[in-house]
Amino acid sequence: MSTLFSRLACVGAFAVLSACPAPAVAAEPQPTVEQRLAAMEAYFQNSDPSAALLDKDGKKPAGLTTPAVGVPGPGHNTWMMLSAAFVLFMTLPGLAIFYGGLVRRKNVLSILAQCLGVTTLVTLIWWAVGYSLAFAPGGAYLGGLDFAFLRGVTSAPNTSYSPWVSHNVFCMFQMMFAIITPALIVGAVAERMRFAAILTFVGIWMFLVYLPIAHMAWGSDGLMNGVWNPHATIRAIDFAGGTVVEMASGWSSLVLCLIVGRRMNYGKELFAPHSMVFCMVGAGMLWVGWYGFNAGSAVAADGIASNAFLTTTLAGAVASGTWALAEYFVRGKASVLGFCSGIVAGLVAITPACGFVNASGAILIGLLGGMIPFLAVYKLKSWLKYDDSLDVFGVHGVAGTLGLLLTGLLADSSVNANLVNGAAVKNGLAGLVAHGLWVEQLKAIGLTFTVATVGTAITAYAVRAMMPVRISPEEEHSGLDLTEHGEEGYIL
Repeated sequence: MSTLFSRLACVGAFAVLSACPAPAVAAEPQPTVEQRLAAMEAYFQNSDPSAALLDKDGKKPAGLTTPAVGVPGPGHNTWMMLSAAFVLFMTLPGLAIFYGGLVRRKNVLSILAQCLGVTTLVTLIWWAVGYSLAFAPGGAYLGGLDFAFLRGVTSAPNTSYSPWVSHNVFCMFQMMFAIITPALIVGAVAERMRFAAILTFVGIWMFLVYLPIAHMAWGSDGLMNGVWNPHATIRAIDFAGGTVVEMASGWSSLVLCLIVGRRMNYGKELFAPHSMVFCMVGAGMLWVGWYGFNAGSAVAADGIASNAFLTTTLAGAVASGTWALAEYFVRGKASVLGFCSGIVAGLVAITPACGFVNASGAILIGLLGGMIPFLAVYKLKSWLKYDDSLDVFGVHGVAGTLGLLLTGLLADSSVNANLVNGAAVKNGLAGLVAHGLWVEQLKAIGLTFTVATVGTAITAYAVRAMMPVRISPEEEHSGLDLTEHGEEGYIL
């Protein structure tokens, strides 16, 4: 009987509770039509779509969003995927063919193998911890491990770098920079350094030189990222890699070639390029790929990218003619090698400046970017007698350093409003444009020079302590194609 009463009591209680109204669930706040339109307009301005959702106090109500927030923009994303492919095209096949044509016939395959080996090695480093150490939040000098093994690197944008480009696309774009930078260095020690030693060097060098410089220059909290870090200590600007790529590879190349030593009979016999056709084709590929390198560094298909496209073209063309003209006055002939060297030197010099200077600034950079590296290659190299096989220091080191300094002198806020807005106001960069920015550029040059040269020296001596670095005189005579890879580039 008691069981029956218990059951009836439960039923009654259930009926009473069911009759009570359920507590109201707060509805998610809905954006207004104006907020939705403003978020869509942000796509065309390459600005943050969530800014339209902020209230008068600068705060976003919890749960308020629009379909435009947190998704990649198709046009910007497409441009960045193409740009990443262009930068990889610079290394494979552009740099490989360019360098391959400049060495002697018996060493052409060794250059190709080194470019391929560097590509594989750097890709693995980038996946494991490289990207994280360069671009994850961390300290002023190096990033943390938030993105280790590409954890959290999804197709959603990382708004620290772009509101419209997928995080994984940005990661891949930056990986291509990380690949080509150490690949440039192999040109300085071409024809005499062992394949295993080169890859070991690159593996260590990435951690001691490339990743710290990349974070300092481009990381959201990097020490010398004047454009995007409101707390930057050095308010420098580097649009596409004057510090990260050009100075890092160029000055490292000089140190490495001095430590490895000169080729046999250097200065006694002619080390002529075995194929100027390869050289010309490779230089053309580099120029085409450089549009992804420079215009892609806008991380958007916007007006800044368009300006970088223009200035890159002007500087490369002017420097090519300047170098060839200087050759004509010095030697009486304008060589194809001179035209090609000028192309690369001009592209290097405009790299840090392309998104910050106007067309006239690009012309000036092209003129000086053709002349100063020419003097470094034809005069400084002979005076100091160092064997930089393919003139990596003379072109990338000298032109990259020159370009960084000229960027500070020629930067124009009407070309890129980021120079005087946002983080630039908070850290003081806005007040330095046209009023002493070159001093900040000198600070960045000095820091990059120190990290590159000291880090390279430590790496080179460490590798030399672990394994043989130089091939033997007999192997050098036979060529690296056969002795290191068991193949020949040409069967005639």
